Amino acid sequence: MRISQRAERIEPFYVMEVAKAASRKAREVAHTDRPVVFLNIGEPDFTAPPRVQQAAQAAIQSGQTQYTPALGLDTLRQAISDWYGTRFGVSVPASRIVVTAGASAALQLACLALIDRGDEILMPDPSYPCNRHFVSAAEGTAVLVPTTAEERYQLSADKVAAAWGAKTRGVLLASPSNPTGTSIDPSELARIVDVVRAHGGITLIDEIYLGLSHDAQFGQSALALGDDIISINSFSKYFNMTGWRLGWLVVPEQLVPVLERLAQNLFICASTVAQQAALACFEPESLAEYERRRAEFKARRDYFIPALNELGLTVPVPPDGAFYAWADCSAACQKLGLKDSWEFAFAALEHAHVAITPGRDFGTDQTAHFVRFSTANSMAELHTAIDRLKAWLQP
Repeated sequence: MRISQRAERIEPFYVMEVAKAASRKAREVAHTDRPVVFLNIGEPDFTAPPRVQQAAQAAIQSGQTQYTPALGLDTLRQAISDWYGTRFGVSVPASRIVVTAGASAALQLACLALIDRGDEILMPDPSYPCNRHFVSAAEGTAVLVPTTAEERYQLSADKVAAAWGAKTRGVLLASPSNPTGTSIDPSELARIVDVVRAHGGITLIDEIYLGLSHDAQFGQSALALGDDIISINSFSKYFNMTGWRLGWLVVPEQLVPVLERLAQNLFICASTVAQQAALACFEPESLAEYERRRAEFKARRDYFIPALNELGLTVPVPPDGAFYAWADCSAACQKLGLKDSWEFAFAALEHAHVAITPGRDFGTDQTAHFVRFSTANSMAELHTAIDRLKAWLQP
């Protein structure tokens, strides 16, 4: 069977290879006193709050399960619009919001609508691997631009200007970022947008972790910079609805009918039950619970980052959002005689029964020195992980 060149260009998602190994190890040690602690997957341990679950059940019981418009329920688009106003102080008309089958579908729609064969999209290195594969699937090319800790592992306006070429179509950013949990300084983001506009390009920004910002300096939406910004968001992270597969895009008005046409053909609509449930996300009771959980994520970060640093797994830039720690394991590798973070991740699984993600997925510049920890786990599990890593690394 001949496989398409498009499919062959997509690299494996290595985090899933680690996850499979972690699952095998978990089965091996399931009945011991050292079960595997999973800090490799970026999925909140919290599930949808009670009101959201009840809304889903009510939708099913009342028969509200048929297709919705391709752009999403009008009531949900308005609820998202209102949330932008109350949470971020940004006016985003509901008419610019497109509800999608997760942020993945949002990125796919945006890339298909805006990228032609041969177009280049600038992205930071490190960055979330699936984002560059969405570009590739649209027959564009993701150009990874190396970043530094001093730049918060984010693109700068100077680097965007220097990397811009004849084939450059725009930039795809993420703030806060996976894998680093760092955000772009708002003033630098404004300068990046100016550079992109000067070249007639597009600015796409992944804001799926924006609700989990822990620093007011960075917890601002890029949508405040103008109606030409394209923002991708999701109900998965802040709203704790990962498996519900529901997200959205905010786009310029002229792009809405284009996305509607694509969505009609590719997806018909996002899950109706998930949309009905998501309406309850914006009820006061649910929002209060989300804020309580956000404080818990911050408390986990505040414990875990210093603990990693004490183990010599240095986090060069403290994350200001999301639930990740991007830690330099090169000193530990040298001590243990390991080649890189790939070997370190499997050694941590074998010796400490702690599953983490090696840097290989996230780029090529210095990523072999880094591992990503997810702190989307209970405080008790984080303490257990640190204790085990300490026993292994500092016997």
